[in-house]
Amino acid sequence: MVIVVVDGYNIIGAWDGLKQLKDKDIGQARDRLIELMAEYQSYSGYRVIVVFDAYYVRGTESKLQEFNVEVIYTKEKQTADECIEKLVKKLKNVKTQVYVATSDYTEQRTIFAQGALRKSARELYIELKDVERQIIENIESHKQIKPQTKIELDESILNKFEKMRRGEFSE
Repeated sequence: MVIVVVDGYNIIGAWDGLKQLKDKDIGQARDRLIELMAEYQSYSGYRVIVVFDAYYVRGTESKLQEFNVEVIYTKEKQTADECIEKLVKKLKNVKTQVYVATSDYTEQRTIFAQGALRKSARELYIELKDVERQIIENIESHKQIKPQTKIELDESILNKFEKMRRGEFSE
C-alpha cells in the first residue's frame, strides 16, 4: 500500500493557484487542495492524508473525511510537521510505503530518517497535472469508441430493420 501524507499549508504556499486563492480566502484554498488530492487519490489508488496545523484554524484536533480524503487539523499547539512525523511512525511498515509531500527541507530530512520518502510540492504538482492529462485522454478515447450491438446480425437483417425504421418495409 502507498500512503501520501500532504503538508497542507506547505503545498498551498508552493502552488501558485492555491497561493493566490489563499490570499483571498484560506478556507477556499484548503478546500481546493482537498478536491485536487481527492482526484489524485481516486486515480492513483493511493491513500491520501492531508494535514493542516492549527495556525490558521484554532481549536481542538480533528480528523475528517472529505471526498474520501483523510483531513487532519492538528491541536492548537501542535505543528503539522509534528503530526506528520507521528503519522509516519505509525503508518510505516514492511507492506506500506509512505511519501510525505512537502518542500520543507528540515521536514524532509526528518521523514527520511524514519524511512518515509518525500515528494516535493513541485513533484506532487507534476504528478497531479499528469493525472489530469490521463483522465482527459481516457475520456476522449471513450468518446471515440462506437457502441457495439449486443446481438450480431447479418447485413440483410440489418437492412430490413433499417427499412422498417424508415417505414419503407414491405414483404
